[in-house]
Order: sequence, then C-alpha cells, then structure tokens
Amino acid sequence: MRTNNPVLRDKTFQGLFADGERMTMNGTVAKTGLLLVLSMVSAYWTWNRFDTALAGGQVETAIASITPFLWGGLLVGFALAMVTVFKKSWAGVTAPLYAIAEGFALGGISAFFEMRYHGIVFQAVGLTFGVLAVMLVAYRAGWIRVTDKFRMGVVGATGAIMLLYLVDIGLRAFTSMPGIGFIHESGVLGIGFSLLVVGLAALNLVLDFDMIDQATAQGAPKYMEWYGAFALMVTLVWLYMEILRLLSKARR
Repeated sequence: MRTNNPVLRDKTFQGLFADGERMTMNGTVAKTGLLLVLSMVSAYWTWNRFDTALAGGQVETAIASITPFLWGGLLVGFALAMVTVFKKSWAGVTAPLYAIAEGFALGGISAFFEMRYHGIVFQAVGLTFGVLAVMLVAYRAGWIRVTDKFRMGVVGATGAIMLLYLVDIGLRAFTSMPGIGFIHESGVLGIGFSLLVVGLAALNLVLDFDMIDQATAQGAPKYMEWYGAFALMVTLVWLYMEILRLLSKARR
C-alpha cells in the first residue's frame, strides 16, 4: 500500500502503460497548479457573493445566498470525483470540473470562517501553499525518504484519523451526544489533535508524490497527469480544511 489517498492506490496505474507520450512529474505538478487556480477562481466567486450580501447587514441573507453553491459544490464535486476514479481517461475534463465545484464549496466554507475570524482564510491559504511547496522540495531533494515503514506508519495513522472522524459524525448525526470533544474543542488537546492531523495530511502529499513518481518511471500514459493532479487536489483540500480548523481553534 503506497498511499492512503483513496483515489491514488497501488492498482491505480496497472494496465495503463503503453507507447506514446507519457506521464511526467513536472507535467502533473503543472496540472495541479492549474486545478488550484480554477478552484481559487470559483471560490472567490462564492466569497464575493457572500461579501456583497453581507454588506447589506443581513447575515442570514448572506448565508442563504451561498448555501446552494456550497452544497451544490460538495455534491457535484463528489459525483465528479467518483466519475474520475472509475473513468481515469476522462480526467482531463472531470478534474478541472471537480476543482471548480470544490472551489464553490470551499469559498462558502471559507466565507463562514472569515466572518468569525478576520484574516484566517488568507493565513490558511498561505500555509497550504507553503506546506505543498515544502513537501515537494523535501521529496524531490531526497530529504524525506519514502520507505515501507514510512508508508505503513502514515497510512495506519491516517486510517485511524478517518475512522475517528466517521465515529464523530455518527455520534453527532444519530445520537444526542456532541461528538468527540477534542476534535472540536480549542484547548491544548484539541489544538494538539489538529496539529497531528495537519502533519498527517502533509505527509500524505509525500506519499502521493512517490506514487506519481513511480507511475512516471513505469511509463503511465499522458492523460494520467490529470488524474495525478486530481489526486493531489483531494489531499490539498483536506490539508486546507484541517489548517483552517487548526487556526480557528487557535483564535478561540
């Protein structure tokens, strides 16, 4: 098992190697950059819509103005992600559409956080790009070596975190319990937990780079650059949300 990213597994590239133009790491990174730009453009549109409505002085109106785009972005993004996973050759179309849909959702979520904690989104975006750059440089320079023990440790820890989140969602949705306290609280334990999750998300980027690097070495077709970029976007969205959560806890 190379990575805990659900769209980037060992079997992702099996049976896809052929003659012709092939996948490269630089090409994948460039396409990841394009997807990030697309998501930021759509996120800004939702953000601007929220700000315009909020300028009228009605918070409820501002929230209502972006709610369809927030939920629509989440649902459409999920549907496009499923299509991309099962139809990898369509990634050149579905990955950009996924980035746009996720941008609508992230723009709405970010607007809510910004309304409560001024300046938090700028910090979260800057930290997300910073972590991406640092992890890419560290991986390419060989400062972080992806060994079997490294993979097993990151995958196991990430799986445990995902299970914990599922339990928390279940408790909040189907019982009267408020969920698992330290996931949401802003005390030392809560902030420490968020720091751990941010670190795991960053390490998952390294695993994704390693998987893509191995695919390029084996000669995956060119369109898989889009799929690799899409997979990195999944991890980056998770990283951004966890950084936003961490910063909000620190502000509280």
